[in-house]
Amino acid sequence: MAMDLTETVLENDHVRLEPLREIHREQLRDACNADQDVWPQFYLYSLANEHFDPFWARVQKDRESGSWIPFAVMSDSRCVGISCYIGIEPVHRALEVGNTYYRPEFRGTAVNPAAKHLLLRHAFSCSANRVQFRVDARNVHSRTALVKLGATQEGVFRQERVMWTGRVRDTMFFSILREEWPIVEAKLLERLANSRAAGGKPG
Repeated sequence: MAMDLTETVLENDHVRLEPLREIHREQLRDACNADQDVWPQFYLYSLANEHFDPFWARVQKDRESGSWIPFAVMSDSRCVGISCYIGIEPVHRALEVGNTYYRPEFRGTAVNPAAKHLLLRHAFSCSANRVQFRVDARNVHSRTALVKLGATQEGVFRQERVMWTGRVRDTMFFSILREEWPIVEAKLLERLANSRAAGGKPG
């Protein structure tokens, strides 16, 4: 049985993930320009300034080919970032959640764990066996967030990618498997419930 990963709106109490379309373009551009410093630190390519339009064209091409499913991350009817299904392999029932970015003021809030919950739940409901994540080995914040999410660290691929700045990065791989998801989800739902009680800050 192959994975049948569908493109659809995903929503919970914290965020709404909408399939990325032209209506989101300018708000996403504004979000990407809100942090000029983050792109050269940890991202394979920049989405800010003159880099945004080439990215937009590429992500729409990848969406049309079925290799990516990009989502606009919406909070209070405003696009505050992006997260995507990438590396989709239907026969192997595997994919990656990546190309994630949020406006600075939404980092450290419930937005990221809430978005990850939606993406993971939908992937496993569509028969995924494995969801993986890749992060720059120097990105301690993202590594910590994935461990807190419940993902398993698998190892480091040395000099795995050349960033747009020319730096060659080591990439750390994490994953969540289908059989692990019920326990991961239960802990994640508890965390999100606690964040509602705390006014939007995740536990």
